[in-house]
Amino acid sequence: MADEEPDVVTEETPTPDVPVAEAPVVMDVETALKVVLKNALVHDGLSRGLHECAKTLDKGQAQLCVLSAGCNEPEYTKLVEALCAEHGVNLMKVSDSKQLGEWVGLAKLTKEGEARKVVGCSCVVVKEWGEESEALTILQDSFKNKA
Repeated sequence: MADEEPDVVTEETPTPDVPVAEAPVVMDVETALKVVLKNALVHDGLSRGLHECAKTLDKGQAQLCVLSAGCNEPEYTKLVEALCAEHGVNLMKVSDSKQLGEWVGLAKLTKEGEARKVVGCSCVVVKEWGEESEALTILQDSFKNKA
């Protein structure tokens, strides 16, 4: 009987490890955008706010523009959309400006890493991706599928 019990334990131990290794983590477009924005922030590749974004878009340095759907100025939205269309820059919209502000570093962090005092951000432009990642590939594929 003692010989049978260790066999059962050893058989159960490898079984949970196999499915965990085989199941890849599926990343949606919003999560990929968050990762890409964090990478660009680290590599100093972001323009935040209307003035910076308009200058970057006008110079033709932009690779991606993210606009908040919560923007309450229609002229602001029209300007950003027109600049993106003129220069052939991919435009992506997110629902919440506070969430976008948190993603691009416009928040104070507590010791636990939770965001507080988040400043809303209506527009962000990525000038430099930073590093190649799976998230960047997912984002670029989503733009190819839209076109």
